[in-house]
Amino acid sequence: MTDPALDRQIQAIERPDKALWTYYVLSCLLFPPLLFIMGPYLYFRYHTMRYKFTDDGISMSWGILFRREVIVNYARIQDIHLRSNLVERWLGLARILVQTASGSSSAEVCIEGIKEFEALRDFLYSRMRGVKDHAHPAVAAVDADTAAGYGELVAALRETTTELRAVREALANRK
Repeated sequence: MTDPALDRQIQAIERPDKALWTYYVLSCLLFPPLLFIMGPYLYFRYHTMRYKFTDDGISMSWGILFRREVIVNYARIQDIHLRSNLVERWLGLARILVQTASGSSSAEVCIEGIKEFEALRDFLYSRMRGVKDHAHPAVAAVDADTAAGYGELVAALRETTTELRAVREALANRK
C-alpha cells in the first residue's frame, strides 16, 4: 500500500528540477563545440519539459518547433529502470526509463530531472501493479442492503448443500 500524501506529492511534479539544467550545461562543457550545437536544443528542452502523473497514466511533453507528447497508461507499463551516471548522481538526479510492450527495445518514456526518483519509481510500480492507496481500500465497506443480499446468498448456498448431501446419501443407500 502506498501513502496518499506521497502520492499527492508525486502527482504534483510538473517540471524537472533545476539540477537538470546544470547537468545539461556540464555535459555540453565536456566537449565545447557541442555547446553551440546542443546548447539551444537542451535549453528549450529543459524549459518546455512538462510531466503529469494522473490516476490513469503518465504524460510527458517537450519542444517548441516540434512539440512532442507521450502518454503512457499505467496498465501498459512492463518495466521501470533507474539509470544515472556519475554527474547525475553527484547532482542527485536519475533517469527513470519506463518500458511498455511496444515493438521498440528502447524506453517509451524517459523521465529525467527528478530528485525524488526512488519515490517516483515506487509510485509507478504500485500503479503498474494495481495497488490502491489507503483512502480507497480494495475491499469496500458493505452497506446494509448488500449485507442482507449476502445473508440470503449464504442461506441459499447452505440449503443447496444440505439438499446435495441428502441426494448423495439417497444414492448411496440405493446401491
